[in-house]
Amino acid sequence: MSNAMHVAKTGLNAQNKRMQVISNNLANVNTTGFKRDRANFESLLYQVLKTSGAQTTGETRNVSGFNVGTGVKIINTDKLFTQGNIITTDNALDIAIDGSGFFQILNPDGTISYTRAGTFGKNAEGLLTSPSGFVLQPEIEIPEGVTSINISSDGIVSVQVPGQVDAEEVGQLQLADFANPTGLQPIGQNLLIETPASGPPIVENPFTNGFGKLVQGALESSNVNVVQELVDMIETQRAYEINSKAISGVDDMLRFVNQNL
Repeated sequence: MSNAMHVAKTGLNAQNKRMQVISNNLANVNTTGFKRDRANFESLLYQVLKTSGAQTTGETRNVSGFNVGTGVKIINTDKLFTQGNIITTDNALDIAIDGSGFFQILNPDGTISYTRAGTFGKNAEGLLTSPSGFVLQPEIEIPEGVTSINISSDGIVSVQVPGQVDAEEVGQLQLADFANPTGLQPIGQNLLIETPASGPPIVENPFTNGFGKLVQGALESSNVNVVQELVDMIETQRAYEINSKAISGVDDMLRFVNQNL
């Protein structure tokens, strides 16, 4: 009986963790460039009480074994990198990626992190930065007093300087991609970092070799589907309730045995 309680308890723990994943998705429904997470389940070890094919007589064997499961656990979470909607903002320093790729951000410790959030601004030196002040890589410096900033779909940044007829090119944006983007580790602030599972970054100009194009004056919205998350939430809640009832059922059985035997 206690084994059955343990199995149901693993179900409670797994569904509780899944609800946390769903809650985080819903909390980030308006987070620019956010990619929803999906919890993946895995069965725990089985108790093998009788193996498949065990002999029953000298000439016959079992057609199946006697295996009893010991529960479930969440083995991992996957980030689903489906494209979010492109929302126009008309801000010259807002940049959306339409397709694959990540912006490269220089962390304060000198490492590089990656993001789909293209909400950029300028620091005191005129360098493009993330909202947290981390400098975009490669560095793009916007001169003071420019009247307009243009970012092409393939990442060429040019500005219009007062007194000049032709636009002045000030830099080239580049994107990074990975063999396994799901292997990237999220660290908060819309940032992800490389891991052995993701593989090393592949850096290219936008709109080349399968990389996405840039859309100036727009942002990529979260790819969280609220309706789907609510459906998953109801499913998780029902699964949690069923596991709770299993524990209550086992408790009633034990109480019956204690009182009547």
